Amino acid sequence: MAWSYRRRIKIIPGVHLNFSKKGISTSIGVKGASMTFGKSGTFLNTSIPILGIRNRQKLSGAGNNPAPQNYHPPTTEPEDNIFSADIQEITSQDMQGVKEAIIMAHQQRKDLKNDLLKIQAAVGSSKLKLTASYILLYGLIKRSIAENIKTDIRAQQEAIKQLKEQIENCYVSLDIDFEPEIQEKYDKLVTAFKQLTTSHKIWDVTSAHSQDRVAARSSASIIVQKTDVKFGIKALPDIRSNFEALHFQNANGADLYFYPGFIVMYSSKTSFALIGLDEIIFSQSYVRFTETGTVPGDSKIIDKTWFKVNKNGTPDKRFNGNYQIPIVRYGEISLQTNTGLNEEYEFSNYEFTEQFGNAFREYQNAITALKRL
Repeated sequence: MAWSYRRRIKIIPGVHLNFSKKGISTSIGVKGASMTFGKSGTFLNTSIPILGIRNRQKLSGAGNNPAPQNYHPPTTEPEDNIFSADIQEITSQDMQGVKEAIIMAHQQRKDLKNDLLKIQAAVGSSKLKLTASYILLYGLIKRSIAENIKTDIRAQQEAIKQLKEQIENCYVSLDIDFEPEIQEKYDKLVTAFKQLTTSHKIWDVTSAHSQDRVAARSSASIIVQKTDVKFGIKALPDIRSNFEALHFQNANGADLYFYPGFIVMYSSKTSFALIGLDEIIFSQSYVRFTETGTVPGDSKIIDKTWFKVNKNGTPDKRFNGNYQIPIVRYGEISLQTNTGLNEEYEFSNYEFTEQFGNAFREYQNAITALKRL
């Protein structure tokens, strides 16, 4: 009997975001519920609302932030860590449908790859049987035996071809429609982000706590711990779109992937959260940093202090070899939500940070205006 293989798979629902003059909407789903290599049925076609982005607090840049913090590299074990809550607790309610589609895509691709391995092994076994039939002559004497094995091999090879096609297409398709004005603001945001990624240094601030300046004989009132990270344009394996994500590496948790309507906080293919952009509390400012290390080439020295300093700013002469150290201006952004997102970054290039902050706020305001319609 000829070998046969049929696998029933679900069609992965796509996600469509529409940013129009009538407002913002999200639809999820596709026509056709499942298929058995070319045969389709029916599937849920529904829509869920996406909230508009809005500011929950006043966003401050350097222009309206007259009291920047004074930072200093850590000399003791930090006490107050800066990190987000458990990733399973952060997903927005109205993003659950999108998350389920991504999980479905990952699980189905995993199952299909397992099936592919089994069929590839079956092809190898069939070829051995065909060779054995000729060696032992029974395949030559009874030609139908060899023909049946050849039929099996052709069917297996066709199944492999179809499985590879399904694996290649097993993802969530993210389709986005922008009004021209919104598209322009989003493009400006992407351009500002790409510029921000060229900062000589990008740090994830992982902890910060106050110190006694008098006792430490230091000009810095806050001690921070931070780690070098990378930003860039990057796509997630389970989402395909013409809009690649703005990727924020996270030193002490899940990385952040910014898409036009939401953020994916991604730890692994099965551990991630989706956050609506409307929930993000975004702020951008600058910090005065007492830099005891190398000053990045794109940073500006705005002041100087002493390694050991008196309360009035003069050098503490009790310390032999006391020397001056620069105070530089770094850019800073923070991202928070009421559900537990809590991330903070510093950048060596303040100007690029400010430009990104302005572009982000402009995009936020545009989306907020659509939400009010």
